[in-house]
Amino acid sequence: MKTHHYIFLSTIAFIILFYNENVGLNLSILGILYAILTLLKTPERNRSKVFLLLFTTSILSGIAFAWFGDISSFLALVISLLLLSFRSKNRRLKSLFLVPVFVINFFTFFCRVFSFEDWLPKKNIPNLFQKIFAFAVVPLVLVLVFFGIYAGVSDHFANLFNDYEFEFDFWQIIRLVVFGFFIAFNFWNFKVEKFLYKQNDFLDNNFQNNDPASKSTFSFMDLHIERISGVISLLLLNILLVFFIIAYNYEQFYEVVKSPVQLSEETHERVNSIILSIILVILVMMFYFKSTFNFDSKAGLLKTLAKIWLFLNAILIFSAILKNTEYINSYGFTYKRLGVYAFLLLSLIGLALTFIKIQYKKRNAFLFNSMSWFFYGMVLVCSYINWGGIITSQNMKRSDFGVDYHLNSIWFSEKPLLKYAEEKKDTELKKEVLEQIKTKKSTTVLSKILYYETIQSK
Repeated sequence: MKTHHYIFLSTIAFIILFYNENVGLNLSILGILYAILTLLKTPERNRSKVFLLLFTTSILSGIAFAWFGDISSFLALVISLLLLSFRSKNRRLKSLFLVPVFVINFFTFFCRVFSFEDWLPKKNIPNLFQKIFAFAVVPLVLVLVFFGIYAGVSDHFANLFNDYEFEFDFWQIIRLVVFGFFIAFNFWNFKVEKFLYKQNDFLDNNFQNNDPASKSTFSFMDLHIERISGVISLLLLNILLVFFIIAYNYEQFYEVVKSPVQLSEETHERVNSIILSIILVILVMMFYFKSTFNFDSKAGLLKTLAKIWLFLNAILIFSAILKNTEYINSYGFTYKRLGVYAFLLLSLIGLALTFIKIQYKKRNAFLFNSMSWFFYGMVLVCSYINWGGIITSQNMKRSDFGVDYHLNSIWFSEKPLLKYAEEKKDTELKKEVLEQIKTKKSTTVLSKILYYETIQSK
């Protein structure tokens, strides 16, 4: 099949799956269909290990969305499919270009779609297809567009059709056609601008020259002075951080216990400050080890101080992890408290990658390339796990378990809540949970969330 076949087939599938349906199993089916069609369309030379891994994660993310249908599984599915499409055409182009490529394509859609010679076959088009397109598709689209315009400004014109009952919702079909075609066209026919190819080398993990010429960052400062400045700066930052770690841990673990609200505000404020400081730490490391000092034989002390600073910042992160754990033990699990773990883990990974960058003389691009994949991995992990079920089942063990909060604010908490209702013989809670499950199950097949189909609503 040619590109236009994939575009039209995907658009038709989108209409069939989403007509008179809510988002649910249909999006999962569409995502898996896109993944399989991408595999079939991709030439053998581009089916690298990374491509096959992305194909697998696309299928798994599709299954995860069919099961949960939440925001994390949606993000995992979308990112997986975009990466898969990107890798199918550009085996060597860095994945960081994914965002600018598709953003540019979304904004240039209206220009590219009317460049028919770029995506429609120039010759050998079957005569039947020509006639259908010319005699049916084009007139129908024009009539529907102008009907909508005229009906919007004239009530009498619109009322002419009120006595007729149409079997189909034409406006919904038009919306589905437009949106489905927009997605399919950008997925199957995206274009990578030439200037992005030219920038690809700047995102290599390794230096092109293993021993670049030594030169200072600033014209008014020679290399020797800049090196000494770096040593003094990192030495002072290490001393400052040691005192901060002592004060930070004293405040967290030895001060008088505060109210839950105060503790919550302070915990999140301190965690946000730590994450911001880690970002600044990595930026400082990127500044000093962007090129010259990676290969400077006299920069041994600078590298040692940098590694010590990274190690001390890792201790700071572990302190925050311990405090968050203590906070959870005292007041229970929430999405935000689990999210703190995720952000702190990503911060710790960032420090580890910065250490690797310094130790193995990597370019700054190594950090961006690597962190983008770790972020993607984090999204995948979040999409495969029922965090709401974990939160509810763990908090059920507490004496201050808030039933209403977990019923109304925590996703996919129905199974543990039914168990809790059985244990406490709470018939009202059981009735309310079963009613909520019944509502979720009452949707049509393509709009279903499979998680609810596994719950016995008796």
